[in-house]
Amino acid sequence: MKQISVIKHEGTTPERHLFLREKLKEAEFNNELTEEMKEKLSYLLHNYKSSFEADKEPLGAIMGNKVNITLNVDNLYLPLLRRPSYPAIPRARQAVEVNI
Repeated sequence: MKQISVIKHEGTTPERHLFLREKLKEAEFNNELTEEMKEKLSYLLHNYKSSFEADKEPLGAIMGNKVNITLNVDNLYLPLLRRPSYPAIPRARQAVEVNI
């Protein structure tokens, strides 16, 4: 699997260390992730924590429940996705394309 890293690694700051110790103490990472991948994930969770938590709900607000998210890429192009964006007769489609 090829990976492109776009994460600048800044090392562990005291604030980040506290975040890892308190917020991610009960986190379980997928066993297939390498240590480097786990490090990058924890970096993203720390730096963008406002995207993953709310004022009244901390990071990982679903306590005691495991949530498995399975991504299915087998049927990537379903029939509905193959249809034209703007179904129309060819002459009308040309007019739509001009205005887009």
